[in-house]
Formats: sequence, C-alpha cells, structure tokens
Amino acid sequence: MTLAHLIAFNLTLLAAIASPGPSLLFLTRTTLAHGRAAGIAVALGLGTMAATWTLMALLGLQTLFALFPFAYVALKAAGALYLIWIALQTWIHAHAPLGQAAPVSHQRFFASGLLVNLGNPKSVLFAAAVLLVIFPADLTTSEKAFIFANHLIVEWTVQPALAVLLSTSAIRHRYLGAKPLLDRIAATVLGALGLRLLIEK
Repeated sequence: MTLAHLIAFNLTLLAAIASPGPSLLFLTRTTLAHGRAAGIAVALGLGTMAATWTLMALLGLQTLFALFPFAYVALKAAGALYLIWIALQTWIHAHAPLGQAAPVSHQRFFASGLLVNLGNPKSVLFAAAVLLVIFPADLTTSEKAFIFANHLIVEWTVQPALAVLLSTSAIRHRYLGAKPLLDRIAATVLGALGLRLLIEK
C-alpha cells in the first residue's frame, strides 16, 4: 500500500460523504431541527458505521452476504423500514414547533446515526468495490487496520464539520422559517429512499 492508494481512497470517500443520500439528508435535517450538538452526535454515529462497513469489507463480509443472501436481505429490509419510520415521524411533526419536541440524549442521536448507516448494507458492497479497485490484493492485517482508522478519522472530521456548518444561525433561521415545507420534502425523500431500498434487488 502506498500514499497514492490512500489519497485515492480518501478522495473517493470525500465524494461519497458529500453525495446526496439518506445519511447526508438525515444529518442535515437533524442538525437544523435539533442544533449543533445533536448534528455532531449523528455525524459521529454515521461516520462510525460507515467506517465499520469498510472494516467489514476488508474482512470479507461481502463474501458472507454472497453465501447467505437472506442475511443481506434481512438487514436491507430492516434499514429500509427504519428510514420509512423516520420519514413518517418527520412528516407527522412537520408543523410542530421545535420547542414542543422532547429532549433527546446525544447518545440516542449517535445511535440514530449508527442505525441509518447500519440499515444500508449496500455500503459494504460499495466499500468492497472501492477497496478492490484502489488497493492491492495482498494487504496485511496492519494495513487493513490503518485503512479502517484512516476512514474513521476522515468521517469523524468531515461529518461533524458539516454539522457545524449547517448549524450556523443564518442557515438554521432560514430552515425554521420554512420548516413545514422542508420537513415534508425531507420526509418524502427519506421515505422514497427507504421504499427503494426495500423493493430493489
């Protein structure tokens, strides 16, 4: 493994983090609705699970999914249903002022981030493909550990930075002014992503 391999991996990783999807949408909505601390907690959860999927790919979990496809289907279905549940809750409470929401612990926001990315087992297949294309096949155990640690550091740096950016007063003020519409849009997109994950092969 060389520095060039690592740079290519990190560039791909940054593009994946910034791409529209359930993770970014969930991070955005949580940060705008509940503030910076909640957004950072979700970001850490999302990043932890994303890096864990890379570790699983390094350890060959995609082979296990190929041998036991029902495990992949079950995990994918659970993740899809969780996204749909989030979408329904967001839609139902779109008109509720934020002040009426019960406080939620940072641990629960962290767990929500974990669950959103846990519910997307396609991440391990994506990670496996990226690792196969970028890195040599004969990675040592220490190199695999380093790739996992590198992924975790990138996630724990970039995702919370996004939460901090989204929590600025100007952005949050605009969100509060259009909360019902934006929450309904977020709920529709999350629900559609959940349904797509549920029905696609």
